[in-house]
Amino acid sequence: MNFLKVVATSILFIVLSGSNVMAYIGLCCAHCGGNMPLNIMGGGIPETHEYRFKISEMYMSMDGLRDGTDEKSTSDLGPSTAAGKFRGVPKSMDSYMTMLGSAYSFTDNFAAMIMGGYVRNTMSMTTTAGDYDMFSQGLTDTKVLGKYRLYHDDNLAPTKQLSVVAGVAVPTGKITVKNTNHPTGTMRGKLLPFGMQPGSGTWDPILGLTYQKAADPFWMGANLMTTQRWGLNDQDYKKGSEYTIDLYLMRQFNEKSLVSFQLNGKAWGDYSDQPKAGKENGDCHAMLNPARDWMTPLCDPTNYGGVNLHATVGIQFQPVPLHVAELNLSLPLYQNLNGPQLQSDYMLRLTYYLEVPTKKSRRYKGFSAPKQLGF
Repeated sequence: MNFLKVVATSILFIVLSGSNVMAYIGLCCAHCGGNMPLNIMGGGIPETHEYRFKISEMYMSMDGLRDGTDEKSTSDLGPSTAAGKFRGVPKSMDSYMTMLGSAYSFTDNFAAMIMGGYVRNTMSMTTTAGDYDMFSQGLTDTKVLGKYRLYHDDNLAPTKQLSVVAGVAVPTGKITVKNTNHPTGTMRGKLLPFGMQPGSGTWDPILGLTYQKAADPFWMGANLMTTQRWGLNDQDYKKGSEYTIDLYLMRQFNEKSLVSFQLNGKAWGDYSDQPKAGKENGDCHAMLNPARDWMTPLCDPTNYGGVNLHATVGIQFQPVPLHVAELNLSLPLYQNLNGPQLQSDYMLRLTYYLEVPTKKSRRYKGFSAPKQLGF
């Protein structure tokens, strides 16, 4: 973690340093906002009549337990069969997620986007039957979004613009992944806890608002997004609604590179109920008896949700025109969790972005724009 903090501090210094450099229009097209962090959902839209494709690989580390703002040790919770203790306690979790996204801009003000992914989770557990790694993988839910620009001070190269985002999360991720390697054979084939399920099982509306401002060589903005959970899934529960706010500042320090700093806040709710499999078959209950206590805090629907704040530093590089690569590192600044539950340690994300003009694009047609626009 010390090495990661040094990297984060170095990038932040570059963002805020005041060395004299010429102003640039941005690594991406000026119309789409010039520069935006690639990790922000719904951020930026392609140039008109162009496609945008994005692939990301994310690694997230969770280490240690937290209840509210207090850290908890594993021994505080178990593993034990004593009253008030749990038979299984999580210690850490590694999550790898591959994300794919594409977008197309139909007009100067409207673009449609679709995003999906595949996740692989490994959670280190200590239990009364011995230590083991709980594992799950599968498709995540798919997000289909539309983004409409409500305001801009210039159509081609705006320095200020405000956009609204609306869409839906489609339940393509499973909510019935089973345990395959528990040290006790009778627990294999039983439903894994909420946090190990790749999907939500519900159709969830998504709403957002994005503000962008350019003041070369600086770029800044705010992104508000919410995913609402209104309906129950096939297991008779729903996830908690989510609210996020992302504030970013970027500095382009040469023609092909920039650095960024973000504050990423998130608030999310707990689960509404235990799964139907728990009520009927005792999955996640001690001795597989629905009347008995939870086997692990991961099974309790109230041990989810909370509020956190992360700081993210990143660097973008343009290897060739219309291509952008980005590397981000996120570290927690504040965590208040409805626990006990695993707390965030750090997150790394590598993204590659590609713009593809069509014959209708002003860039494809050879639109003779001023050289300063970067087209």
